[in-house]
Amino acid sequence: MTDSLHQADWPAELDDQELEELDQYLRAHAGEDHLLLDGVHGLLTAIGIGPEKVAPDEWLPEVLHEPFADEEEGKRVLELLARLSESVELEVEADNYEPILGEIELDDGDSALSALGWCEGFSRGVDLRARLWESRLGADSHLTELLGPIMALAVEEGVFATDADFAPLSEQEYDDCLAQLPGAVNAVAHYWVDAPLTPEELAGSPHRTSSDNEPRRKRGGRWLH
Repeated sequence: MTDSLHQADWPAELDDQELEELDQYLRAHAGEDHLLLDGVHGLLTAIGIGPEKVAPDEWLPEVLHEPFADEEEGKRVLELLARLSESVELEVEADNYEPILGEIELDDGDSALSALGWCEGFSRGVDLRARLWESRLGADSHLTELLGPIMALAVEEGVFATDADFAPLSEQEYDDCLAQLPGAVNAVAHYWVDAPLTPEELAGSPHRTSSDNEPRRKRGGRWLH
């Protein structure tokens, strides 16, 4: 199934119509704990800027949960996912990364950007190399600082659990953290290039430590990029 993710004869960046196509597919096949487009983008971001490469066979089960209706549908969806993954890497390399975020409706009928889905996906991407992330975070506070805006949003949305006592973010603080996401993503990507894994870290335990039965969070709204 993943052979289609290794082609290189397509433009990496998805246009708005293709993003909408992928979004509609994910919504049509979404269960309560499944990622939507913002979540998939967060997942691919964590993988793209993380300490170690993650093969499609590892991350695709976080995105696809049932057989395709036919071969053509499968090829199309896999192509869109592969190109979305490539686009994340290209944006990070060019220092012009932009997250795909959800949009929620407010009580007054207005709308606002939401980092919930993106953060949920990012957390699952981190989970795929949890021991490597946790080992380095425990040894280097600078990485924690770089992840600050991401962690603040994830804690606010209930995605990341923490023993620390964090005051709820104000509306302005939330918006400020959203604005800081691109810089944080680029900074973390550069961090792992400048301070790659040591042989001792690479010789550690198996990668995934999060439970497959861990409850996931449901989110709605539209995606915005």
